[in-house]
Amino acid sequence: MDENLGKFIDDFAQLVQLAQSGQHRMRAGTQLLTALTEHLGLPAETLSVVVEEIPPHRFVDADIQMAELAAESGDFRLLGIGGGDQRHHQSLSDMLQQSQFFPQFPLSQPDYRNLAVGPDDQRQAVAMGLWLFRHKGSPVAVWQRDANPRFGRPSASLEVLASDTGSAAEFLADFRLRMQHRSVLKGQIISLVMGEYGPSASGVTFHARPTLAASEVILPEGLLQKVSGHALGIAEHRETLSEYGQHLKRGILLYGNPGTGKTHTVRYLLSQSAGTTAILLSGGSLARISEAATMARALQPSIVVLEDCDLIAEDRSFGHGPQPLLFEVLDAMDGLDRDADVAFVLTTNRVDMLERALAQRPGRVDLAVEIPLPALTERIDLMNLYSRGIPFSAEAVQDAASRTEGTTASFARELIRRAVVAAAQEGASVDDSHLGLAVDGLMADGEALTRSLLGSGAGFDNPVFGGFGAPGSPGAGPGQSFSGPRIPRPGFPPA
Repeated sequence: MDENLGKFIDDFAQLVQLAQSGQHRMRAGTQLLTALTEHLGLPAETLSVVVEEIPPHRFVDADIQMAELAAESGDFRLLGIGGGDQRHHQSLSDMLQQSQFFPQFPLSQPDYRNLAVGPDDQRQAVAMGLWLFRHKGSPVAVWQRDANPRFGRPSASLEVLASDTGSAAEFLADFRLRMQHRSVLKGQIISLVMGEYGPSASGVTFHARPTLAASEVILPEGLLQKVSGHALGIAEHRETLSEYGQHLKRGILLYGNPGTGKTHTVRYLLSQSAGTTAILLSGGSLARISEAATMARALQPSIVVLEDCDLIAEDRSFGHGPQPLLFEVLDAMDGLDRDADVAFVLTTNRVDMLERALAQRPGRVDLAVEIPLPALTERIDLMNLYSRGIPFSAEAVQDAASRTEGTTASFARELIRRAVVAAAQEGASVDDSHLGLAVDGLMADGEALTRSLLGSGAGFDNPVFGGFGAPGSPGAGPGQSFSGPRIPRPGFPPA
């Protein structure tokens, strides 16, 4: 055989192989179009796609409902769509149209993402997957995608394709109804967080419900019962309130020095509200108040906790509008239905700042309570609480409490810790002498900054702050509600 002819035959064989390889890729690229057309019984590229947007925090709920709806059909397929990063930028309609002329979206395995469904539980959710199933006898295809801000998708979505628009609408009506009544968030304690791409791109964090007895919350007599009764007990009288035209939603303000027990009191409320959805906001996440109010309405009974509201009382930088974000918080409270079983619990260290904002938006808070610095008997109880299992004598505890007037609950806890540290450094058992040394150390002039950081000393009760409870200032005493006309409390009698 001529050498040139042999080379030609080899080159021709390679060309045939390349052509066959291209045909294979061509066939693979049309798999999406073929699979949808066969399932729906009509050319898929001629059908309209109906898009359902889903908030990122509800995506795991949508995944659960989609899996249940598909399984109910008895025979379903879950497929993935290949095509590299390009599929992230294309809608299902775009992919179908392009597949007619430039086949490039072969079928593959679905993409998954692990998502929390509780404090200790996760679910492998379909991040990108194509469901093929029948809904009430009609074939339906649903392209499910998680939010992905990196590719310009701030929300999750379902893209629904059916043989007729009526079938697609009927499926989505069923889906929405299930989403309204079922959620992994219901009855959970969650916090909303700010993500890298802003509030709409982030999800939620689940928290275990605290276990806290009333004996572990040391407050003036009757104060804890007052707060708990307003936050949790009022809902038990729903019918009576409705009969007399009174609203069920309620707002509570807890104010006082840092470290006095405001957050601890909130933890007690959460521990006593099993089955109630709790949404926690603090810092930058307070910008998500509108979203939190919507969630609270949908997942009631609910508690919305807003920590350190004084930080947003006058600062417009937290929000997206011309008014301070706190006004948006108060407007969101006011926007709930009168029969909404939602309690808003606000905490603040600077009630003087918060009061001005509340005076401009009256009626949202119907109970304001000071969590005061602990008196002598309460300081004794706090030290006994934090020193359980440590053999301090009653006399030593009494002496320590007497010498720490004006300090907070946080101070008492640190006092006991320092006594244990001192004993450990000596290699000795903890006794009364170590408690006395701890008091000496923390009450020394050199520890003024430490006492301040623990919430003790001058601060909230100092006239410089101009807050309620400050000497010479108008307002309530320890554990009492605001008085005067500045914050009306419609719907409930004065506490």
